[in-house]
Amino acid sequence: MGATVDVVVLTMNDRPEAFREAMDSLLAQRGVSMRVVVVGNGVEPEGVPEGVRAVGLPVNLGIPQGRNVGAEVLGGEDAGEFLFFLDNDAVLPEVDTLARLVGEAREHEEAAYVQPRIADAGSGVTLRRWVPRLRAGDPGRPGSVTVMAEGVVLIRRADYEAVGGWPGHFFLFHEGIDLSWRLWDLGRTGWYAAGVVVHHPATSPSRHDLYYRLVARNRVWLAYRRLPAALIPVYLATWTLLSVVRIRRRGNLAVWFTGLWEGIKGGHGRRRPMSWGTVLRLTLAGRPPIV
Repeated sequence: MGATVDVVVLTMNDRPEAFREAMDSLLAQRGVSMRVVVVGNGVEPEGVPEGVRAVGLPVNLGIPQGRNVGAEVLGGEDAGEFLFFLDNDAVLPEVDTLARLVGEAREHEEAAYVQPRIADAGSGVTLRRWVPRLRAGDPGRPGSVTVMAEGVVLIRRADYEAVGGWPGHFFLFHEGIDLSWRLWDLGRTGWYAAGVVVHHPATSPSRHDLYYRLVARNRVWLAYRRLPAALIPVYLATWTLLSVVRIRRRGNLAVWFTGLWEGIKGGHGRRRPMSWGTVLRLTLAGRPPIV
């Protein structure tokens, strides 16, 4: 039956109704062969449907490492051709949504990952941060992309494993940029399949208590890990200026600078800068790796 897809869903047992709807929509998918694991980040997963594997982690390892755990659990000889990472409050509105994403991957063999269009179920609005390119005014326009909205994304397992998966120690925020840059540095690309819609509540990431600190820290880590040395100060200066302009409350800005300093002090992990050839490819694809 179609392609083999390993699906990873994270939970903290804090959205029981949304989780049920997400799982119902996932298990209703047709045209693909799926294995599904629910990873409880610091909890034993509750409300897991029959036939779905559940793994409880003793502590909350963060979103990217939780995803890594799920991908590893479904690895081995039976591993699927694709990995599909799904937020536990996202809904696949049609029974062929996942099969259509796989179809996009088949059509765009150069793409390591395929990103659907994410839209709020009630309003139909696609938030700017869900469109993985700089020119986000038309969310219905498909095309090659250099970053990803990691909450709902299909990735070829071979490419995922070749680059080492998600940066687990990021905990939250910007892990998708790190992963997508590594995939591009592998010689691959990303594809935004705007015609395939997945529903997700239009919430703000700043609802997370750690938002301002982690986005700043992880920007520094991202630059140190992935950019040629000459681009690191350019990237950090660009995002410092943008953040000063965008963050209106002084308290939030102070927390942001705390995170910036935390990132500068270290902890970014192994440095593997992308090649200048990849810098050129990303630039030609519409997003130079300084913004």
